[in-house]
Amino acid sequence: MIKKFFFFFLIAATIFSCQKSEIVQSKIVDKNAIADSAVNVYKTKLYKKQIDSVFGKYNFNGSVAIFKDSVTLYRKNNGFSDFKVKNKIDNQTIFAIGSVSKQFTAVMILLEMENGKLSLEDKVSKYLKEFHSNGYENITIHQLLNHTSGLNNFGEKLIFKIGSGFNYSNDGFNALGKIIENVSGKSYDQNVTDLFKKVGMKNSSTGNIFEGENFAGAYLGNAKNFEKIANMPKRLGNKEIGIAAGGILSTIDDLHLWNNLLYSGKIIKPETLKKFLNKSAERQHQIFGKMGYGYGIMMNIGKPLAYFHSGYIKGSPSLNIYYPETKTSVIILSNIADEEKGKSATFKPHREIKNFTDMMENVSLD
Repeated sequence: MIKKFFFFFLIAATIFSCQKSEIVQSKIVDKNAIADSAVNVYKTKLYKKQIDSVFGKYNFNGSVAIFKDSVTLYRKNNGFSDFKVKNKIDNQTIFAIGSVSKQFTAVMILLEMENGKLSLEDKVSKYLKEFHSNGYENITIHQLLNHTSGLNNFGEKLIFKIGSGFNYSNDGFNALGKIIENVSGKSYDQNVTDLFKKVGMKNSSTGNIFEGENFAGAYLGNAKNFEKIANMPKRLGNKEIGIAAGGILSTIDDLHLWNNLLYSGKIIKPETLKKFLNKSAERQHQIFGKMGYGYGIMMNIGKPLAYFHSGYIKGSPSLNIYYPETKTSVIILSNIADEEKGKSATFKPHREIKNFTDMMENVSLD
């Protein structure tokens, strides 16, 4: 541990000079704890300098937080949840998280597998009549989970032979939502609400059933020239999006809690978690490049080991990252996007932050 963090420790040592006498007087000195504490203090300074600059460069409207297990290394809110009345974003602000929602759908499928209600190798046609034609008959649950079914938009011809490629399909994940309803006898909304209660995610909901406050309305444009997306968050339940594919609402703190419990094997069993995280496909992401894909989760190819997923619903770009080797969560939520500049421009702040946190992880683990 001391070797791994020697570089950080040297720089951070001066911060603790005033505590030297207390450490010397201590009967038992936990060197690892001291090293961890020193590193966390120094990392906090680096994160603040770098990510504050991202906020400034892009006038980023949203929330960013970095946690190492239960320790907050960085947190900042900026801008408005409602641009018209100038309600400020705070720690209680609830955002639409787009396709970050997919990991919740995947986990609920895996929970039904643990309960003996389905097998990942089952054909989807066993559960859904819609898969009895169009060449969909042999698509499996596994292939919907990792986007290798060949399905694009439901009702259209498959775009490649089942299992032979990768094509990201919201319709595939909405079909998974229907399977959850079929085998559980409860609506998707009720299933995910039960999951939130189990995890302790008190401020998470879906676009269908949200009735609370503190929701960040979604906008296109910029702070000076903006257009509010109508009928949010109810529109997330519409056919072109779908709750199971992209309709969950959440907060920084709820996603942090989710990450900690999920990746420690406390929501699904450790052996099930391995299935969730297994790289069973690869994709070329238009923003983040080449990556592996598991079940509703993406992963770095190469170092550092990172599990993540981006999300985009009109006006709501998001990114949730977890680094398992240091138990670090990086969560980025926003509620405005300038689509005229393109999606790549919209995600520049997210990409810059991920590049930096990837670098920090690599330095920490060298």
